Amino acid sequence: MPITGAEADRLRQNYEQGATRSWLAWGPYLSERQWGTVREDYSPDGTPWEYFPHEQARSRAYRWGEDGLAGICDRAQRLCFALALWNGRDPIVKERLFGLTNDEGNHGEDVKEYYFYLDNTPTHSYMKWLYKYPQAPYPYADLVEENARRKRTDGHAFEYELMDTGVFADNRYFDVQVEYAKVAAEDILCRITVANRGPDAAELHVLPTLWFRNTWSWFTDAPKPVIQGELTQGQNGQTKLGAMRATGPAGDTAVTPMTLYCQAPYELLFVDNDSNARRLWDSPDSPPYPKDGINDHIVSGAATVNPELSGTKATAHYRLHVESGASAVIRLRLSADAANTAPFGTDFDATFATRLAEADDFYTALGPADLSEDRRLIQRQAYAGMLWGKQTYRYVVRDWLTGDPAGEPAPPQRDRNKSWTHFYAEDIISMPDKWEYPWFASWDLCFQSVVLARLDPQFAKEQLLNLLGEFYMSPDGGVPAYEWAFSDVNPPLHAWAALRVFDIDKQVNGGDGDAAFLAEILRYCLMYFTWWTNRKDPSAKDLFEGGFLGLDNIAVIDRSHLEDLEARLGTNVDMYQSDATSWMGLFSLHLMEISLRLSANGHREYAPLAAKFLQHFVFIADALNKGIERRSGGQVSVWDDDDGFFYDVLHIDGPPEDFILLRLRSLVGIIALFPVTSLDLADIEKYTSAEINRRLEWFRHQHEDLLKTVLTVSTTDGDSHLLSFVTPDRLRRILSRVLDESEFLGPHGIRGISRAYAQNPFRVDVHGVELSEQYEPAESSLGMFGGNSNWRGPVWFPINFLLVETLRSYHDFLGDAYTVEHPTGSGRQRTLDEVADDLAERLIGIFERGPDGTRPVYGGTETFQQDPHWRDLILFYEYFHGDNGAGLGASHQTGWTGLVAELLRR
Repeated sequence: MPITGAEADRLRQNYEQGATRSWLAWGPYLSERQWGTVREDYSPDGTPWEYFPHEQARSRAYRWGEDGLAGICDRAQRLCFALALWNGRDPIVKERLFGLTNDEGNHGEDVKEYYFYLDNTPTHSYMKWLYKYPQAPYPYADLVEENARRKRTDGHAFEYELMDTGVFADNRYFDVQVEYAKVAAEDILCRITVANRGPDAAELHVLPTLWFRNTWSWFTDAPKPVIQGELTQGQNGQTKLGAMRATGPAGDTAVTPMTLYCQAPYELLFVDNDSNARRLWDSPDSPPYPKDGINDHIVSGAATVNPELSGTKATAHYRLHVESGASAVIRLRLSADAANTAPFGTDFDATFATRLAEADDFYTALGPADLSEDRRLIQRQAYAGMLWGKQTYRYVVRDWLTGDPAGEPAPPQRDRNKSWTHFYAEDIISMPDKWEYPWFASWDLCFQSVVLARLDPQFAKEQLLNLLGEFYMSPDGGVPAYEWAFSDVNPPLHAWAALRVFDIDKQVNGGDGDAAFLAEILRYCLMYFTWWTNRKDPSAKDLFEGGFLGLDNIAVIDRSHLEDLEARLGTNVDMYQSDATSWMGLFSLHLMEISLRLSANGHREYAPLAAKFLQHFVFIADALNKGIERRSGGQVSVWDDDDGFFYDVLHIDGPPEDFILLRLRSLVGIIALFPVTSLDLADIEKYTSAEINRRLEWFRHQHEDLLKTVLTVSTTDGDSHLLSFVTPDRLRRILSRVLDESEFLGPHGIRGISRAYAQNPFRVDVHGVELSEQYEPAESSLGMFGGNSNWRGPVWFPINFLLVETLRSYHDFLGDAYTVEHPTGSGRQRTLDEVADDLAERLIGIFERGPDGTRPVYGGTETFQQDPHWRDLILFYEYFHGDNGAGLGASHQTGWTGLVAELLRR
């Protein structure tokens, strides 16, 4: 049944209106970190963190985007609104989140703040965000110095977090909650609630800020917008109402004039969103009221704000004195109605109540109805994080490489992404983590789109189409990985994601589904598939490579930089990757499935494509199972029959030529299970069924041996077939490893590599070069790939999610009669569906409060486990401790960890 209700209907109607999309005109599209990004890096040596550090962010204008706390903006990010705070003791106003750079952190970059996405709706009609602001001076220097010490002295040391500094002792902090509710598309209410959790009264300066993104400093004679302030005095000289009226440059119709109404501010402060050239570069040519003028005025009383109440950045200054345990509320209204004489009337709080009730109805309808209260809380905060994760992403590679008309010429050494000069992005994109990864990542976005499809199917479809469209995809068919290196390679999951989004769209909106979307995805994926076969199969044997493929440091060598090993060996090295070949098998099956869906929709012209990709799948499966054996003259095989597992193979050019099996049991081998689907010829459209049958008959006559591994025919229904890289017997052998608690199966999911390597590290000798790898269940002790992720032991949601889905696919064909021992050695036999359910429960259990009242995600952090003001706030980390489920890595990567919301639906 389609989801109905005020919010669902509003979203549906919004898309039916076409290009206006009014209710999505404003949203949480502001980044949480623009400094330290590739886009803002104009250095000759490509060092974004050093070129534009946090220390400069308050004083230096951004070129490509903006950032802030609880920020919102219009779709083009021309006009922005966010919160700033000052506790009277910090050296600077808190305008943006602080964190350590990749070099500063003892495990890479890491935000050092506590903030939470509590609620959001697809049209952003209601949004809620929470920040915990210490009353003591924020320990900037302590965080930098202690993490540097740990990095220098102990690679295994945990990160030094804000909680560890003692700054929250005695609960001396403010809970600052920001809520938004839309009266209409361009009429947005904001309610800021400040609660003093400490034992004593405390003062807080609250600075809601409105500003224009700087679009004028980079071009000659570019016109500037303006924000003009007005103050209406009440009785006894007290300010009753403040208004900031923002209008774009003359003649610029792209910017809707907006007014920020401020209830009883202490004062209004205005500056320009221009760089403070005097502070940054000791230049006399500096504006009188620069970007950091409000900061300097608040902190030190400097005369750095415009007394004329005019500029391109403005704030309403509130000075709150909050008693212990008490709260104070600030009300604001950002509206296209410049003539509202009662912006804070009775409709203000009533609108919040209405929008919150609509949000409750929407998520209740989304269900499922039988979720416990705690699971419903987890799911809703996961969805909130997905929606808060939207960001206006602007990056024009050609302009970035050549420099701006009013800027200095680009240094010739700047060549990052130089082969992507066609790339032009100015879109709302779902980010993995708006602080740690404030840029899209291609395979992350596939997982994110699946979760987002439950909330906003059209937005999910747009995410996939953008990535494959002509402004992103390279002319040769490659898909950009992420801004640090567009030419890196991620797993090709776009067809998989498109099918999932298509199915979810049907559930959410009813009907037969968006066949036009599938057809468009297929056209782009044909180019992408061709790119993979031309670029990532150097031997032309259907044995693929691809480098790290999103798994960063999982291998015993850096798979993206084999030249390091080549330099040590003095000869050429190739790698035949089990996972790369498996991803391409999966890609083939999903392109076949899309072709079948379209054929069933009345488009017979897709039937030959279904047969074509069936053929691709068979040949790729044969290559994985037998190709290396043939290529090496029987020396090695990707499938190791002694171990019952799949491995990567190194090819040493020689002389002598050599093939070395890297017997490291990791997710690389488990991914070979993923290419699987059931094919019932009786259920397929007749013309297409005949095409598939003809192709199968061709294989039976020409290459009968190729079908033995990949094709299993039902013993009860001759039309029902299982297509997979592994036979049911091999599946059982692999799962005996996967479901072994001494190897992969952890209390909260499948680990990155086998736990067997904890005490006995994997070692291999490659022609005199000794390589080794050890199980590390938490952070990585090595700096490979920046040291900010670790696939050598922790649990990662995306691969676990695909494994759950894979087990269900096998069960759909093999049924209840096929069982495996689970866990291995327990003596208990379980169907594959029961194993999938158990694995899903282990993953959900990371966030769920257990019988002892604690959530594994927070490990031994007592404040998060026990304090009533913390214990129900959920962070969706990037990955999780392989032995206890504690959260690790990026702390707000609702991105793919938001998949828990899908798991909760079963």
